[in-house]
Amino acid sequence: MSLAYTPTRPSASGTGVTAPAGFAAAGVPAGLKSTGKNDVVVVQNLGPQFTAAGVFTSNRVAAAPVHWSKQVLADGRIDAVVLNSGGANACTGAEGFANTHRTAEYAAQLLSVSAGDVAVASTGLIGMQLPMDKLLPGVQAAASALATDQNAADQAAAGIMTTDTVPKLVSRIVGAPGSGQVVIGGMAKGAGMLAPALATMLVVLTTDAQLTVEQADAALRAATAMSFDRADSDGCMSTNDTVLLLASGASGTTPDLADFTAALTDACCELAAKLIEDAEGADHTIAIRTFNAATEADALEVSKAVSRSNLVKTAVFGKDPNWGRVLSEVGTTKAAFEPDELNVSINGVMVCKNGGVGEDRNLVSLEERNVRIEIDLNAGTEEATVLTNDLTHDYVHENSAYSS
Repeated sequence: MSLAYTPTRPSASGTGVTAPAGFAAAGVPAGLKSTGKNDVVVVQNLGPQFTAAGVFTSNRVAAAPVHWSKQVLADGRIDAVVLNSGGANACTGAEGFANTHRTAEYAAQLLSVSAGDVAVASTGLIGMQLPMDKLLPGVQAAASALATDQNAADQAAAGIMTTDTVPKLVSRIVGAPGSGQVVIGGMAKGAGMLAPALATMLVVLTTDAQLTVEQADAALRAATAMSFDRADSDGCMSTNDTVLLLASGASGTTPDLADFTAALTDACCELAAKLIEDAEGADHTIAIRTFNAATEADALEVSKAVSRSNLVKTAVFGKDPNWGRVLSEVGTTKAAFEPDELNVSINGVMVCKNGGVGEDRNLVSLEERNVRIEIDLNAGTEEATVLTNDLTHDYVHENSAYSS
């Protein structure tokens, strides 16, 4: 991932979950949000195939929709997804799970599919029951409004937003013209409680490729490992994290799996970058690159350690290139390195050289939005980059509205 992300794969003419053939979507206001904005979303796979894969939060206090959707995915099939903002349905006990089940059953009746093939995802405040008298009419309205155009994708992406300031959509094309191209589309939400662990936030990815369950699962896990697993806004893992991949097979084409995985990874990296760029109250987007590591795992451990440091985040917010805070976090890891061989650069200025004082820190400018911290371990050839953001006075205010 890079700052100010530039796609390395061509985008389709449309973007979002309806960009591939075989998908319909809708987002409607049902009154779950006090703002009156869209808060109930339905995405339907129209087939002819209904292959699906997913990754979920590893938080042991997982929301009812997470438990339900894991069960749905047991056979590798999803016909539709119902998503809502304005309520997480987390820590809501048996009643909360029953409400998730009820939501899936209601959507299934409306769409003429099996309830066991309807995934559910929720986001919003933890510890409150969903108002089913509003949610179910919203599901009915969304099911009635399903469409395959760009507006449908836009309305769906808007419907899953909580403290997000902008909807987040993506699309990619796999394959050369005339050779049987397939399309990937997707949407994401998330502005806080973003911390690596399989996946973070809510994401729905769609494709018209013909894929087996095994292929879809392998591609998704490879993509999330390189993208959402390397996005860390505030170190807080949500109870509701869900990333789903739905494949309709409507293109009639089975792509080269390596090419498809690369394009899916690229799409996920763009979404992950958009999530960090929209982090709650953030003034800076920070790319932490650790290189010359003995292993990729070492590089990732170091970058994650630095990304989790509130001292580093507040230093960047204060426009203080305090490289000592970076170095102290490196020292907490088990990565292979010699302390007197470490180098740290901030926005291209090597402020730490060989574990000591480098160039004048006053040469570093932190006025621009994008910040790059580069850590040279001098221990090998591997590297990894994690995206994060600073923490500002606005974080507490923004994050008080939603908790997942």
